[in-house]
Amino acid sequence: MSITEPPAITGSLSPSRAGDFMTCPLLYRFRVIDQLPERPSPAAVRGTLVHAVLERLYDLPAAERTVAAAQSLLDPQWDKLLGQVPEYSSLFDDDAERERWLGQARQMLERYFALEDPRLLEPARRELYVEAVLDSGLMLRGYIDRLDVAPTGDLRVVDYKTGSAPGPDFEAKALFQMKFYALVLWRLHGTVPRVLQLMYLGNGEVLRYAPDEADLRATERKVQALWEAIERSLTTREWRARRSRLCDWCDYQALCPEWGGTPPPVPDRRPGDAVRGSRRSATDEL
Repeated sequence: MSITEPPAITGSLSPSRAGDFMTCPLLYRFRVIDQLPERPSPAAVRGTLVHAVLERLYDLPAAERTVAAAQSLLDPQWDKLLGQVPEYSSLFDDDAERERWLGQARQMLERYFALEDPRLLEPARRELYVEAVLDSGLMLRGYIDRLDVAPTGDLRVVDYKTGSAPGPDFEAKALFQMKFYALVLWRLHGTVPRVLQLMYLGNGEVLRYAPDEADLRATERKVQALWEAIERSLTTREWRARRSRLCDWCDYQALCPEWGGTPPPVPDRRPGDAVRGSRRSATDEL
């Protein structure tokens, strides 16, 4: 009996970095090829904090998973984040600003409890790292906030977002990340998740989608086409800037030709996101 050799890994892509390239190829270059530092934003760090609290919440016995218990985890998790990234202490001008920021995090936790009752849930996995290699050799990887498994074996992929739900024109972009995760799970286990669920804690809305194999095959084609476009940019050393509303939050405006800047020379480096299992950061999608 012959044994099929797994394909050699030709590259690696996460949904966050795929989203960067779709938003602006030059942004992808600055983050992945140049690996330029970015200032952490209060909103992104708050997202990291809320994610950490919701992960730890499910360490508690089911009956103890209350709003008060979740909010009591905020300060310890914030102290833990500060221990890991001391620079976060410079996000605020004074204690009052920090308390307002923490108050917004508490409101997000309250909205979470309005969307579902964690006392009735036992997630199969939390903050689950997944990776799968496509036939082309492209490795897809990322972190899933929560994976629920029903007694029937049906899978539900859950992602917490600390922003507000997008309008109808932007739902497809929001769902791309979830279809990406569904594709990885399908390639790993041969099972199409029954439900993809985005929980927006900024305004208390939930977006649900039921994918099928056709969805995931289309997602695979899209991801492969994205990687081929990235490979072309690596070869030509051309990374086009794409102006959008997201430019208002970009740390790299001073280097962007769309804003009168000049990018530094392209370094001789392959994409840095080929590192396996790197933890999510404040620049990842929240």
